[in-house]
Amino acid sequence: MVTGALFIAAAALLFEALFGYPQALYRAIGHPVTWIGALIALLDRALNRPVWSFALRRAMGILALVLLLGITGGLTLFAEQYLIQSQEGVVLAILLAATLPAQRSLNDHVVAVANALDNGGVEAGRKSVSKIVGRNTSVLDEAGVSRAAIESLAENFSDGVVAPIFWTAMFSLTGGVLYKAANTADSMIGHTSEKYNAFGWAAARFDDLINLPASRISAVLIILAAALIPGCSAWNAIKAVRRDAPHHRSPNAGWPEAAMAGALGLKIAGPRLYGSERVEDAYMGNGRINANAEDIRRALLVYRVAAVMEGVVVVGLGLAAGL
Repeated sequence: MVTGALFIAAAALLFEALFGYPQALYRAIGHPVTWIGALIALLDRALNRPVWSFALRRAMGILALVLLLGITGGLTLFAEQYLIQSQEGVVLAILLAATLPAQRSLNDHVVAVANALDNGGVEAGRKSVSKIVGRNTSVLDEAGVSRAAIESLAENFSDGVVAPIFWTAMFSLTGGVLYKAANTADSMIGHTSEKYNAFGWAAARFDDLINLPASRISAVLIILAAALIPGCSAWNAIKAVRRDAPHHRSPNAGWPEAAMAGALGLKIAGPRLYGSERVEDAYMGNGRINANAEDIRRALLVYRVAAVMEGVVVVGLGLAAGL
């Protein structure tokens, strides 16, 4: 089972890197995340009633997470057991697994921010970066836009690329889908807002737990990538992770963010606005704060090298296991 899972993870990672998720297919049938999101929205409407007490809404949030994982995991496991009986089915399982990581789309979205800054200035950069961050981008200057893009790149490398492949490599397609379901739930209902501070508690805490391995692995990959790239510093990345990552408000995001900041000689994260609410957070890294489009492109190079390293590791483990 582990060997088959490693094969599916490696093949899915390669396919997604080369082709991404075709837009024609997305327009025709949507994306698995949209299907999962529809189920989460249904559970939210059914089980999250504002008139209920805090304790009851928290209990309903736990129930919603259990139902989400039970339904998505059960259906995927049933389908996977059928698919792996034939070569054609294995190919389909790989194509389904390839929808889970987002390495190509992440790269494209962050490249768009750098290009927008170069070609359209700060206003274009704000508009482009607003597609990948949840903060208030209207107050960001060029440095703020650049830092936001780099932070998003580092964090999403962990939970959008490394984590789904990690859980696919561990438990095949079913493991990857379960991860994606939980991560999507955190994105949709795991907020500290009045509506979700009780109902979304279970989703947020579970997402923290399942992202622990990937956040550490992604930091290591970024450090190793920095060691291979002229002008980047693996040693500063190590120091930044040790010094700053534990002080991030997230138990996971600080690891890849600090590694990326140290590698590039930047200072990222720190206080930011979500709507009109100011969120205090520690800075990651102790370098320059005035980042620019060129720094985004250096971060993208680190990201690409780290992503290649991830693929090499998965393939290597698969070969060692007998693929």
